[in-house]
Amino acid sequence: MDVRVIGVPMDLGADRRGVDMGPSAIRYAGLASEIEAVGHDCLDGGDLPVPRPETMDPVSGDRFDGEAKYVAETRDVCTRLADEVGATLSDGAFPLVLGGDHSIAIGTVGGAAREADLGLVWFDAHGDYNTPATTPSGNVHGMSLAATLGVGEFGDEDWAVAPRVDPSNVAMVGVRSLDAAERVALRDSEVTVFTMSDIDDRGLPDVAASAFDVATDGTDGVHVSLDMDFLDPDEAPGVGTPVRGGTTYREAHAAMELVGARIGDVRSVEIVEVNPILDKHNRTAELAVELVASALGKRILT
Repeated sequence: MDVRVIGVPMDLGADRRGVDMGPSAIRYAGLASEIEAVGHDCLDGGDLPVPRPETMDPVSGDRFDGEAKYVAETRDVCTRLADEVGATLSDGAFPLVLGGDHSIAIGTVGGAAREADLGLVWFDAHGDYNTPATTPSGNVHGMSLAATLGVGEFGDEDWAVAPRVDPSNVAMVGVRSLDAAERVALRDSEVTVFTMSDIDDRGLPDVAASAFDVATDGTDGVHVSLDMDFLDPDEAPGVGTPVRGGTTYREAHAAMELVGARIGDVRSVEIVEVNPILDKHNRTAELAVELVASALGKRILT
């Protein structure tokens, strides 16, 4: 298939600088050649323009009650990203979105859900389920799933970029760090949350298969969102919000190999939160490329 790479050098949603260089680091790690080695054509659409935080006030423009930094600018970038992802699908190509921080998921999902009922498989250490009223940090990358589902203040019509995916078709995998308000909100929601304890008990392949069952139940396709902090920081040190106790190298590949086995159900993939400033010899970006290749069908024996 034609894989169209869309870079989004976004760091407006995060606390720590450097994640805006993630798309370049992933490309430098050999993304195009790995995609082509799997048997796909790689079409690189370049990077979307993203405003620099040095040029603006984090609380300027329209924002919700509570704290949500750069919220208007984030919405603008995500609206343009949704248009790009939607156009890619209309052209018959497969969108592969490179972040940037996880706030870009609002736009990726917004585009992938146009003209389709979409399920989500969300590989992440965190819940990303805060809202401007509950966030302890004000960072929108910790609100991206809530925004995508129209939770709380994100139900406002101004956030039409969010496609209102049915929460019963959302599965989170690898969660191990939740804020108090997120824990309550997720427990009360229809989102399915597979924690690291579930992976310990059942094994990653079984949990990932169950996540796909949730996301494909009555939907037209699945969006896969991979935050590199899904992995243990010993495996992926170059992330902005590392959490100990994550997945191993082989577990992460097993998850992406399952994505590859179900690629006919997948409408789009994004990989986010690679921060080269915090990395060691581009190790996390190189691992990101390996995981993308597994998600697109690479196997040990083919």
